[in-house]
Amino acid sequence: MTTSSETIAILGGGNMGLALAKGLVKSGKYAPNQIIITRRTLTALSSFAQEGYQITSDNAQAVAQANIVVIAVLPQQLNILLDAIKEEVNPEKHLLISIASGVTVKDVTDRVAKPVQVVRAMPNTAIAIQESMTCLATSNASLDNMEKVKDIFDTVGDTVEIHEELMTSATALCACGIAFFLRAIRAASQGGVEIGFHAAEALHMAAQTAKGAASLLLTNGSHPENEIDKVTSPRGCTIAGLNEMEHEGFSSALIKGIRLSSVKAGNLYTKE
Repeated sequence: MTTSSETIAILGGGNMGLALAKGLVKSGKYAPNQIIITRRTLTALSSFAQEGYQITSDNAQAVAQANIVVIAVLPQQLNILLDAIKEEVNPEKHLLISIASGVTVKDVTDRVAKPVQVVRAMPNTAIAIQESMTCLATSNASLDNMEKVKDIFDTVGDTVEIHEELMTSATALCACGIAFFLRAIRAASQGGVEIGFHAAEALHMAAQTAKGAASLLLTNGSHPENEIDKVTSPRGCTIAGLNEMEHEGFSSALIKGIRLSSVKAGNLYTKE
């Protein structure tokens, strides 16, 4: 039994949009027929149509039929999309949720030329397994609408509300961050091969170890150094390995990468 009477249009049936659609239904709060998914090529959505989701290639029609509109396209595609739907956008009816990186609330309201409420959301690809870290921000949405958006993204992971000026930083830390941690796991697995494990077992061991490390922090609410202290002993092998990594610039490289990604994320959208 569903608990929401809202209709949600997800404009852009790519990986992120489809994962959100699945998460909403899996939560039990929405039925498939309450979700409209748009995509230029509908054959890619045939399995969703069979499951009862509404599918269409007409973004304006989807907006007209919905109360909540999720804009799930690349920043480079945003202006064309907003121009196509702005006639249907009704500030009295619609709440817009934008997951386009580097696009401010004002950018959206200026483009549609209407004072519609907009919430920015930045999930990551772990949304596909309901483990996303999603950051939310707004400059004009009501508390009720912010809570509504939080409920939506809580179906696919954890959420945190931040100031809008930090959204490009959130892109680097949480969205790009998935790739950074995956690269660290890959490096650890390659180290495992160097010391004698087969590639598949080394990857499994490294990934599970990374999962355990993250779970320690989230479960215990502790700082990484507190957990590191528990596994480092005087003149031991762990501290030797950690110090060698730091001599090679491990922490510095990760920090620099996050900073550069944040700068790049802020320049993905052009207003013209």
